Amino acid sequence: MRELNAEVACVWPANATLGEGPVWVARESAIYWVDIKGRSLHRYKPGSGERGSWPIPAQLSALAPRAGGGFVCATRDGFALLFLDGDSPRLEMLGGPEGDLPGNRFNDGKADAAGHFWAGSMDDSEERPTGALYRLDPDLSWRQMDADYVITNGPAFSPDGRTLYHTDTLQRCIYAFDLDEGGEPGNKRLFLQLPESSGHPDGMTVDAEGCLWVCHWGGWGITRFSPEGEAIGRIELPVANVTCCTFAGENLDELYITSARKGLSDEELAQQPLAGGLFHCRPGVRGLATPLFRG
Repeated sequence: MRELNAEVACVWPANATLGEGPVWVARESAIYWVDIKGRSLHRYKPGSGERGSWPIPAQLSALAPRAGGGFVCATRDGFALLFLDGDSPRLEMLGGPEGDLPGNRFNDGKADAAGHFWAGSMDDSEERPTGALYRLDPDLSWRQMDADYVITNGPAFSPDGRTLYHTDTLQRCIYAFDLDEGGEPGNKRLFLQLPESSGHPDGMTVDAEGCLWVCHWGGWGITRFSPEGEAIGRIELPVANVTCCTFAGENLDELYITSARKGLSDEELAQQPLAGGLFHCRPGVRGLATPLFRG
């Protein structure tokens, strides 16, 4: 494995408690990302350096742009639509599949090329395997697709849309599923088993060559894995808790990376003053266009 020649810079020292879910919205030339525990939504425009933040009246964990405008979201209590066209954010709750699990919350989520929104739930106390993977369809109905996770992460999709990657963070496992033409998953198999020394696998994305970029909570960086699961590159970061990443920019050749302060002691925070910041680099690889949710 080689170090990728990518100069990492913090473009927003936001001090996010749990920065997550960066997504490139091409129609705005902007990166959106969330602070789950801080109940905040952030927007960064690389062209001007403009920053904007909104308090959100829910624990927002992931979002994806909608084809018709606005966003689809995963929140603590289920799925929602988010609109930013007024003086303040407006959430339209769609409902949630886990009303009988008050200790659960949603975590990571992404849209696929077919226009579905995939999101996983987790036990907020990070102890019980009560989390599951769901798919929200364009008709705004949802289905459970997999289960028995303590902390779900990912998901990510291969360039041809036929492989779904999904993470069991506490077990340090990343699974691959085959997706048929209707978006139905099958053939679940272990894709990666990460060693304890690498921290815990968190959010991830896929590049145009089909390689998987895995962020490491407690692991100070991001690893690039080939479609066969070989570690072929690494980006080091100046913070331990690296949470998620996305390709962005006009040519999709820029990588934006979120991080978190959660779980760090005062001493560790003093050693990592940029923890909770938004980072940027050019890794020499292009990513994939952000899919739109079609609901």
